[in-house]
Amino acid sequence: MKQSDAVCPLDDEDTLLIEDDREAEAHPSAAANPWKVLVVDDDADVHHATELALRGLLVEGRPLLLLHAFSGAQARELVAATEDLAVILLDVVMEAEDAGLRLVVHVREVLKRSALRIILRTGQPGYAPEMDTIRNYDINDYKTKSELTRVRLFTSLTSAVRAYQQMRAHEEMRRGLETVVQASTSLTKLHGMQLFAQGVVAQLCALLNVEPEGLICAQAGIEKSGEPARVIAASGQFSHMMQQPLSELALPEVSQALQQCLNERRGRFEPPLLLYFATEDERGIAAYVDVRRELEPLDRHLLEVFCASTAVGFENVLLYGRLVDQAYVDPLLRVPNLNRLIELLAATSSELCQTTLALLDVDEFSAINDTLGHEFGDAVLRAIADRLSAALPQATLARIGSDVFALLGPSAELGGDTLQRLFADVFNVKGQRLRISASVGLVQLAETARTGTALLRDAHVALKQAKLHQRGKAIHFSESMGQDARERMHLLNGLRNAFDAQHLFLVYQPKLHLATGQVSGVEALLRWRRADGHFVPPDRFIPLAEKAGLMVALGSYVLRAACSQLARLRAAGYLQLSMAINVSHAQLREPGFSEVLRQVLSETAVPPAQIELEITESMAADDLELVSELLVEIAALGVTVAIDDFGTGFSSLGVLRKLQAHRLKIDRGFVNEMHKDDSIARMVIGLGHSMGMSITAEGVETEQQAQALKALGCEEVQGWLYSRPLDEPALLTWLDQHVSARASS
Repeated sequence: MKQSDAVCPLDDEDTLLIEDDREAEAHPSAAANPWKVLVVDDDADVHHATELALRGLLVEGRPLLLLHAFSGAQARELVAATEDLAVILLDVVMEAEDAGLRLVVHVREVLKRSALRIILRTGQPGYAPEMDTIRNYDINDYKTKSELTRVRLFTSLTSAVRAYQQMRAHEEMRRGLETVVQASTSLTKLHGMQLFAQGVVAQLCALLNVEPEGLICAQAGIEKSGEPARVIAASGQFSHMMQQPLSELALPEVSQALQQCLNERRGRFEPPLLLYFATEDERGIAAYVDVRRELEPLDRHLLEVFCASTAVGFENVLLYGRLVDQAYVDPLLRVPNLNRLIELLAATSSELCQTTLALLDVDEFSAINDTLGHEFGDAVLRAIADRLSAALPQATLARIGSDVFALLGPSAELGGDTLQRLFADVFNVKGQRLRISASVGLVQLAETARTGTALLRDAHVALKQAKLHQRGKAIHFSESMGQDARERMHLLNGLRNAFDAQHLFLVYQPKLHLATGQVSGVEALLRWRRADGHFVPPDRFIPLAEKAGLMVALGSYVLRAACSQLARLRAAGYLQLSMAINVSHAQLREPGFSEVLRQVLSETAVPPAQIELEITESMAADDLELVSELLVEIAALGVTVAIDDFGTGFSSLGVLRKLQAHRLKIDRGFVNEMHKDDSIARMVIGLGHSMGMSITAEGVETEQQAQALKALGCEEVQGWLYSRPLDEPALLTWLDQHVSARASS
């Protein structure tokens, strides 16, 4: 041993520690949890002397476990491998003059071990002057080996261990708070509650200055549903008990203590410790802490405050859980809803290529609700969900509409035939046997590159085809099917934009008195010209507008534009012309339609008698009472009404008698067939005349048709024989030419 490195021999002060030695020998069980101290010195005698000096001593009631390193490099490895190292007794000069100081830098800056206490022991102070070393290096004490008697070594170690203990407690507190913050932003109810409870465990242990090795958090059950009280967080020896019901714990004392705490809704501050956290929904939280020492009054007070404040945190986590539940779980069936299904589809990856998405729409479910009541309808949905869940355990079941279910799972399970067979047997619902069918739309993920909501759209397209063409059957999505749907959607978007951009406009087809050839009026017809100049046929965009709910707005536009055009025609000298305007079913049913008509007539100042509204035969038959009342209101304004496309519907003569109409219009299809059979045209003309109505024939294209209609007594005609539909400038030109031609003749 170098003379300069010798540890000072024991002096009289060392006798003060004799009792500590005896106490350590009397409590051999304390060795189970020793403070770990690393001795770093290149002199083996220093290690041996340190062992002798510290043998049998207790620091804060716990023994010391000495680890040994003989170089800075060896010490680095030991520090990195020993997480719970409390103190380093460090020599400065070893394999290099500054080996010890370099170890200090490595521990603090590389290993980030800020809580680890470092006592610098040197026998050669000249290599590391005390003031410079303390100023430049993060060490906690500086001693020369000559001054370290047994008592002073013990004193330095005790101070270092206490500081280490406090810093570790602060670190545990900080980690606990970070965990609580993480829990508040977690995405799922169970995960959030676990994280929060784990954070509470860490804070409790730091608060009580105990190791996080024996703590359980349990949540009270729900009596109505039979949900038992469960372990929601556990640490140390109890960590394997997560999510176990309290009644099934293998530790009866712990189970009974927690259950008693939950029942009584109060904690107990005698060992073992029981804490209670109250929540508004009365599903309180109880914590069991394996602490065997008596609590000081201050500790007890701090725990009471801690429980009160932490209960708010538990309440927030429970509230977040309820919000997640409402956002992602169907309240009736307790299965995922549309929001959750969209999340699952968004997470779909290439590993799910053998997966199928199926949508099932319960056929005639509204009839079940209407005839048997909503409560019975709910029971039907439960029965269907139970059967699907039991038969398809590998699939995820979701309810995404009032009577629409979704299944996401293996393609082998979700074939069309398989799903249809599940509805083959009757359903027993509240003692009644029901035969229920479902229309199914399927998408195989392996056959498409689309993901997320695009998959759901494809499944809806297939389902719609099944409902339209094969109700009660299953249809697989195809690209051609999807292309048609996308074209309709593109057309609908274009229609909305066209309305805003004024790409919709009116054209007017002249109508003539068949007997005299004089122009009697015009019919306003809606047209759509795209930005590229191409026209979209009315038979394509009108049905689409009806389904999209655009007909009321379009109809209002047509009504105003047509009346304004009539006012301009009158201003141009054509005072006797009438204006025929088509009215949609949706427009007619819109509340206040007759008032809108009155306002338009007032604003445009056109004679009401020169406005003729055209409604179809099917519109009148669908809601006879409403239409009859409206026609009376319209007639009171002085406006006339024509029944368009008469003969194409299935209305009876009784329906026609109840309608206050002035004109019947023969559909162009019957006009085209007159060269073969004119019986329908003859019947319509005769029926109309018998009821005092005028007759107009549409789609007249040949002189032969015109003469046949004239012979049957038809008063008015329109069609390409006379003029195609014209925009305003072309109409004025045509009218001028027609008047001039008649004048010259």
